[in-house]
Amino acid sequence: MKASIDRDGCISCGLCASTCPGVFRMADDDLAEVYVEEVPEELEDAAIEAQENCPVSVITVQ
Repeated sequence: MKASIDRDGCISCGLCASTCPGVFRMADDDLAEVYVEEVPEELEDAAIEAQENCPVSVITVQ
């Protein structure tokens, strides 16, 4: 699985970074970023949860 974020739509809520810190983090510009593009198998459920709970639906995990 790969994760991506449309950073243009990110509102900096931090939910993804708190839900799945092994894949997402808050960058220096206070927007979320993916720092592990290939989601490790053990983090797939958490990455999908982050996608499903993103308030602005800018996360894609596939």
